[in-house]
Amino acid sequence: MRLNKIFLTATLLLAGVCANAQETVTEYVFQPHWFGQLQIGGQETLGEGKFGKLLSGNAQIAAGYKFNPYIGMRLAINAWASRGAIANEYFRDGVTQYYKWNYVAPTLDAVVDMTNLIGGYNPTRLVEVDLIAGLGANAAFHNKDAQKLEAAFKPMTPNGLPIEGEPLFSSLWQHGKWRFLGQFGCAVNFNVSSRVQIGLELMANLTNDTYNSKHAMNTDWYFNALVGVGYSFGPKYHITTRVIEPEPEPVVVEKVVEKIVEVPVQVEEKKVEKEVFRRDVFFLINQHYIRPQEMEKVAQVAEYLQTHPNATVTITGYADKGTGTQAFNLRLSAQRSQAVAKALQDKYYIPASRMIVKSMGEDMYQPYPDAVQNRVAICIAE
Repeated sequence: MRLNKIFLTATLLLAGVCANAQETVTEYVFQPHWFGQLQIGGQETLGEGKFGKLLSGNAQIAAGYKFNPYIGMRLAINAWASRGAIANEYFRDGVTQYYKWNYVAPTLDAVVDMTNLIGGYNPTRLVEVDLIAGLGANAAFHNKDAQKLEAAFKPMTPNGLPIEGEPLFSSLWQHGKWRFLGQFGCAVNFNVSSRVQIGLELMANLTNDTYNSKHAMNTDWYFNALVGVGYSFGPKYHITTRVIEPEPEPVVVEKVVEKIVEVPVQVEEKKVEKEVFRRDVFFLINQHYIRPQEMEKVAQVAEYLQTHPNATVTITGYADKGTGTQAFNLRLSAQRSQAVAKALQDKYYIPASRMIVKSMGEDMYQPYPDAVQNRVAICIAE
């Protein structure tokens, strides 16, 4: 009985040592989700007044859907007021006149997450930078200020004589009017929690001439600066943990071939296949940084090349084709193979002439059946 207990204890200790030798990797997996935004701020209309004189209030509500870590769409409704100015040269008292009107502008926008696109997907970042572009319409209404100025305007000659038939506004509109609208800009958002963001959005908007009741033969512009809060409906990601099994040592196979003939008996020389040395350097999702435990494999490749002066190494980078676009994966796979080559050259002084650096081709070849293992740079020295 005592021997059985000793044997069981030893078995458990050995299993614990083996479990500790295994490496676990935690990864964030994106989940498509809906989101909403509430924002408020100000608008500056491009016109004849000085900067700040054509400032008015602005508000926006939006709802959208994020399809992947990089691209989303939203329907935004921006509204409140715009302002215009009539230069003082039209008035006898020399005072510039200001007027305002109201509008509602729905747009359909594309939202591109530049932080994930450039730096790889990481939902735990504090800051997120988005590029935004969209198309829609501007429904302007309540243009009474301009109508009152037009009714009170009495143009005069330098001699003080009235001029008949010359309007103050060349394209005064009386009732509500729809116009085409295009917009583009950017947003900087701060992740307060896994679902809540606060941020700043800056947008430039262009619409048809006559938006400000004047015909100037050019596009009318206004600019919005908005601050607000965003909320994600549903989880944006889930966390997975996997175990990386230790890589088996390469096996060198020797093959001896003998040939027997009639007298005189002759035996051919032993033929030995060329030795092949392989190491697989694994990376985290959307990353090309070599982790310390993987750098040990790079050191083993360098040691092999140093002890075999005539050997060369082929470094081929791969990426999981199930994550990201084909163009992004092609770039990422090249970055992984180049990272290994740079480490061999800079840290271990292996000349570039002894390295062949490649990346996966257009066919998106995958060396492993497991998608996670395809985030790899395979080094084969011979």
